[in-house]
Amino acid sequence: MEAQGLDWLLVPLQQLVSWGAAGAMVFGGVVPYIPQYQDIRRTQNADGFSTYVCLVLLLANILRILFWFGRHFESPLLWQSIIMILTMLLMLRLCTEVRVTNELNLKRRSFADSKDEEIRVPLRRSYLDFDLHHFWRWSSFSDYVQCVLAFSGVAGYVTYLCIDSTLFVETLGFLAVFTEAMLGVPQLCRNHRHRSTEGMSIKMVLMWTSGDTFKTAYFLLNHVPLQFSICGLLQVFVDLAILLQAYTYARRPPKPAPHAAHPASAKAL
Repeated sequence: MEAQGLDWLLVPLQQLVSWGAAGAMVFGGVVPYIPQYQDIRRTQNADGFSTYVCLVLLLANILRILFWFGRHFESPLLWQSIIMILTMLLMLRLCTEVRVTNELNLKRRSFADSKDEEIRVPLRRSYLDFDLHHFWRWSSFSDYVQCVLAFSGVAGYVTYLCIDSTLFVETLGFLAVFTEAMLGVPQLCRNHRHRSTEGMSIKMVLMWTSGDTFKTAYFLLNHVPLQFSICGLLQVFVDLAILLQAYTYARRPPKPAPHAAHPASAKAL
């Protein structure tokens, strides 16, 4: 009788834990971007955040959704991809608005200093220009949406044609999780190039690390396709490398700022 009573308590508890883990998988991935989003809104400066992070996550999650059509995996992972795509589009919208506004303000100040009566709007960069030099640095949020829709359409059509090929489906799954595993690489490269992590939210990277650790453990325990587990481990290593950068660069003496530079405009471009 006691054993039956314990079973009656354990079954709902296990189900509750399972629901909690699924909810954490769906929404946990977007939590690290909340402090970064707030920092950008507060400072009106998006230079410390690499928008290529958004590109990596958009590509990875679109491919993951297409992989689901060829090989069904757990629903929380599918919903996580949908939520992440929406979140990255919100991040791109904010970063684009802030960057374009800062460029326009800097242009106005430069013309005011030169006593030029004509204020010219910065040249508009469009997705349809097909200029690789300005790729993923377009002037309008709608250009990013067009690019995402174009990629989704082409990738979706190719998947539809090859959905019966096991090799194609498995390769698609590997590309999806490997691309996501490269999530931190743009930020890692930006930090290395500038020898600084200024403007990057440390909270965001700490949440990346904890989230990726939890996610990898979830993959291993739930026996999802092997690609997920391998690339999850790779993602944790990249997160740790970024944290090491933050620690290393924080110990270096700060570079002296030019006395003539305005603090609000020094990082405008």
